[in-house]
Amino acid sequence: MLFWLVTSACSPRWGVQSLAQERKNQSGLTYLALGDSYTVGEGIVKEQSFPYQLTRTLIEEGYSLAPPVVMARTGWTTDELIGALEESLPQEKFDLVTLLIGVNNQFRGYSTEIYRSEFRYLLQRSLRYASDQTACVVVLSIPDWGVTPFARMTGFERGQVSLKIDRFNRINREETELAGVTYIDVTEISRRAAEEPSLIAGDGLHPSESMYRLWVEKILPQARTCLSEK
Repeated sequence: MLFWLVTSACSPRWGVQSLAQERKNQSGLTYLALGDSYTVGEGIVKEQSFPYQLTRTLIEEGYSLAPPVVMARTGWTTDELIGALEESLPQEKFDLVTLLIGVNNQFRGYSTEIYRSEFRYLLQRSLRYASDQTACVVVLSIPDWGVTPFARMTGFERGQVSLKIDRFNRINREETELAGVTYIDVTEISRRAAEEPSLIAGDGLHPSESMYRLWVEKILPQARTCLSEK
């Protein structure tokens, strides 16, 4: 499936050790984006992805923010993201962290119980990256790919996909709220693509620049709250 058939946005050994500190020394504030293809910006150029759009908007507003450190790969599940973090990003600190993960757990039919456990671990890891500042971690819900042309062309039933996505999103919302972290629902935005084709990228599956812009509008208030305290 396109969630994992596309090549990585980063090299296997990420080379990001001390990158946050180097960027902080050069440019001020730092931002870590954790996830999968939705964080990579699959189907579009990286500058149109939500981490880059968010960074650009914050810079335009006057924040001294380095380019985002994107720890994400198309196709990753929670366990694969955990493995990459343990290998390549053990002790870094960042001013802002976003986390969006789980669509590939859903697509591969992985256990929701395991997803809860691994998502909880990733959320706690995100908090450590943010120096345990709950205001500086933002979790995004999993988009609903059941409304996409890809789903229709490959025979997936929209309602069934939506039910499964909702099940995983209930888990990540519950864990996020228990941790006192901000939760951003982008799933409803993704469902608008059923009537607004411009919200889907040319690959027929992933968000377009326009959809990511709508996500950024929802993330911005919390990002400002976080970075204004730095």
